[in-house]
Amino acid sequence: MFREQMEALAASSAKVAPLTELPYGEPAVSITFDDGFANFAEHAVPLLERLSLPATVFVIAGYCGGRNNWPTQPPGFPELPLMSWSALRDLPALISLGAHTMTHPDLRVLDDRQLREEILNSRTEIEQRTGRRVESFAYPYGATDARVSALVRSEFRVGCGTRLDFVRSRSDRAVLPRLDTYYLKSTRWPSRLFGVSTRAYIGLRRVLREARSSYVARNATAAATTPSQ
Repeated sequence: MFREQMEALAASSAKVAPLTELPYGEPAVSITFDDGFANFAEHAVPLLERLSLPATVFVIAGYCGGRNNWPTQPPGFPELPLMSWSALRDLPALISLGAHTMTHPDLRVLDDRQLREEILNSRTEIEQRTGRRVESFAYPYGATDARVSALVRSEFRVGCGTRLDFVRSRSDRAVLPRLDTYYLKSTRWPSRLFGVSTRAYIGLRRVLREARSSYVARNATAAATTPSQ
């Protein structure tokens, strides 16, 4: 499915740009991958190279060469290997590296010292280990607030969240929305990505997803505050 999607994107009229060069306010696409799974190098990179499609992979610096078993990983999630530092150094030039913290925490619950360590140390570690410049950041789980995004805004050219939406000319470069391709499985979407029907579909999906998230959050709060009987 990924191969078919990328081939369709390459054959479309959409401009595919590196994340830090994404032109706002005109039809263009940037491709991003979170966490730095080993199967990115195995399956995605050869295809992206063949099609000359630039992309950004966000790296969890404290887990390179390990597995995705960080403390905040939801139960039941498949445990998979992550790229090593050697694999990251070997990535082709069209693949940019972004920071994704040291240990993938919810940044909102950290104090200021912990926040700076997770965000800034991850960039330093990646740059020193790979010799590549890191100019972008992705929030674990898309979780951010004014304090967190202010630090990212001051330190990176681009920050990415997970809100399901198109990037617009007025979008905050520190908290860009992204389109999860889970909702774009058809190979027809590249030819109609910026059309009215796709925008309406994404808008509906966004409303449903945010309503579900709010419902889960309310129930979690209620469960935490309900006294025992």
